[in-house]
Amino acid sequence: MLYVLSFFHAVIQERKKFGKIGWNVSYDFTASDYEISQKLISMYLNKAQENNEEDLPWDTLRYLIGEAMYGGRVTDNNDRRVMSCYLLEYLGEFIFDSNQKFYFSRAGADYVIPFEEDSEATMAFIDAIPLFTVPNVFGLHSNAEITYYTNASKSLWVNILDMQTSAAGAAGGVTKEDIINEVADGILTKTLPELFDEYNIRKSFDVPTPCQTVLLQELERYNKLIVKMGSSITDLKRALNGEIGMSADLDLLGSSFFNGFLPPMWVKLAPPTEKNLVNWIAHFERRFKQYRNWVDVEEPKVIWLSGLHIPESYLTGLIQTTCRAKGWALDKSAMYTEVTKLTDEKEVTKRLAQGTYVQGLYIEGARWNMEADCLDV
Repeated sequence: MLYVLSFFHAVIQERKKFGKIGWNVSYDFTASDYEISQKLISMYLNKAQENNEEDLPWDTLRYLIGEAMYGGRVTDNNDRRVMSCYLLEYLGEFIFDSNQKFYFSRAGADYVIPFEEDSEATMAFIDAIPLFTVPNVFGLHSNAEITYYTNASKSLWVNILDMQTSAAGAAGGVTKEDIINEVADGILTKTLPELFDEYNIRKSFDVPTPCQTVLLQELERYNKLIVKMGSSITDLKRALNGEIGMSADLDLLGSSFFNGFLPPMWVKLAPPTEKNLVNWIAHFERRFKQYRNWVDVEEPKVIWLSGLHIPESYLTGLIQTTCRAKGWALDKSAMYTEVTKLTDEKEVTKRLAQGTYVQGLYIEGARWNMEADCLDV
């Protein structure tokens, strides 16, 4: 039982390296969780021995370990479900079954409980466990490693870029400052749009609908980002020319331009993203086009959901609009999603009476089967 607990602890720790496929939320499982669970098992074993009980309260043990000790840190319902599933598969009377050998997994190697005669043999058994574990041991698809290796490669690449110096152009080459200036000029002159006139846009709405209220909130956040981008680039150019001092934030901004990363000071005012600078600029420009079309023409028939700063607010606005039209209670209404056969927004000719068509949703760790209308591996 101690080995089962140790294996369980190792599995839930190592799932974190797979990112969102491993856990929806990254949890800090610690040695104290393991130690308390160990004492819990010891207490129940001693109690069973004192009372001459043949059966242990497996359901109670699984609940206390999975829901109380480790589960106390888990905030996501699906993560809690995964943890409970592990304990159902690992912890029970079946681990002592002499007729059928228990395996944690047989992917890559046979992961079993060592029933050795002494501690030295047990340690030798543990040392023989493969150092590299395939994702199947954790109940994940083999493709789950792609995310892990991609992130590891990105981290290595970032560290290599950070080691670069600004000393260049000894033989007449382009210096780091020249590259930063060129990127800054390109964004300042070609990318940054004019601010949206929030005041007049708000006045143009007689009584704003829930979705129009969401638009105003989106424009307010977008304007703040435009202002921050313009002011920070201007200050960086002045710092490079020696007009003002180079602060830590400006130095980080210049390094981001040079390495092609999204500057941290912009990240704080933008929707969460993993994009590099080039792809983020394209995303930024597409967001502007959607907002501009929404203001000048009409609310999009197909909303680009990942182009909104807070997509959840728009979905809530759709529910509020439908509830007002139908006279439904807001607290008893919910959103549901239906996947269509449409693959191009140009195929949509009119708006839905309730709800909306959306694009910009992505599936990680699976794909959508268009023929069977279901998730597929």
